[in-house]
Amino acid sequence: MATADFVVIGGGVAGLSAAARLARHGRVVVLEAEDALGYHSSGRSVSFSHYGIGDETVRALTSHSRAFFEAQPEGFCPTPVAWIAPTLYVATEEMLPTLETLHARMAPFTAAIEWVGPAAMTDLCPILRTGPGAIVRGVLDRSGLKLDADALVQSFARVVRGTGGQVLTGQRIAAIERRGADWLARAEKGEEWTAPVLVNAAGAWADRIAALAGVAPLGLQPMRRTIIVVDPPAGADVSGWPFVLTAARDFYFLPEAGQLLASPVDEVLDDPCDAQPEEYDIALAAHQLEHYTTLAVTRIAHRWAGLRSFVADRVPTAGFAPDAPGFFWLAGQGGYGFQTAPAMAEIVETLITGGAWPAALAAEDITPEKIRPERLAAGMESVSAG
Repeated sequence: MATADFVVIGGGVAGLSAAARLARHGRVVVLEAEDALGYHSSGRSVSFSHYGIGDETVRALTSHSRAFFEAQPEGFCPTPVAWIAPTLYVATEEMLPTLETLHARMAPFTAAIEWVGPAAMTDLCPILRTGPGAIVRGVLDRSGLKLDADALVQSFARVVRGTGGQVLTGQRIAAIERRGADWLARAEKGEEWTAPVLVNAAGAWADRIAALAGVAPLGLQPMRRTIIVVDPPAGADVSGWPFVLTAARDFYFLPEAGQLLASPVDEVLDDPCDAQPEEYDIALAAHQLEHYTTLAVTRIAHRWAGLRSFVADRVPTAGFAPDAPGFFWLAGQGGYGFQTAPAMAEIVETLITGGAWPAALAAEDITPEKIRPERLAAGMESVSAG
């Protein structure tokens, strides 16, 4: 049996970024069920930081996290983990009220935002289908950040190991029990670890981990999302094209390594699993790409699906379980796990160590009450009753 100050279950960006902060205060052991870090949601994310998703709290977490990405800590990663990439939110005539609302909600967080018309949009992305019956207006935000998902995951793991902690893969948890003042986690292979604080950062599996510990669930809802990869127009240099998202949130696409990633922005309720794309969703992605652009999809080079898990109010959750001392929730990151990870890791560190709430978080109107699981108590009770 190995002992630690903190055991973190889940080797995605949420668990690893929190572990890197906790490593300042004691020995950390991170346990990942799969044979690779970030195998599920973290490894299947387009990893783009922007203000076009989530509510005010999510946007504030995104804003607070930018400083980390733009000026990463010395020695964190030998290469940049983020670079500026424009985001373009587009609307048909019917979507204009929604786009106006989105603009109003984004404006407090970015000064690099402007309205653009069809000519400016096609200058940015020549394949956009504009004009009557198609895209008529857009909102351009030049402050978007493309994030290097693998570099972030591996660098957070390197921080943990550099302090004497462990990051272990292939350690699927089979049992959790309370022993005195500690939590004991036992893997299917038989290994055991104990710590006074157990951080549940298991993504779509977080409610199942809680069940092993006898802790009331959060009521997490894993949602499947599909991505396809297609070739751009012959001879086109897409490297400078923006990340394009419709105001109706029924389609997005962005350039990646000389190709285009596209999604129908599907949210299909699913069980925690190794998510796989369904043929209907693949076809829908291709259809939406041809609907909103002039590109003809003749070949799908690659396809995949990932799970995005939400709690009832769709705000990431961090805090000790009200019904289990030492059991700490870090779950419900939805589709913004990467872009909010630095802020959430700072919150985890503060709540676990009992430090003063950071003034920078308070200045962004991020309060403990908006993050801790107590806000979900009514929903948790209804799930338990069901």
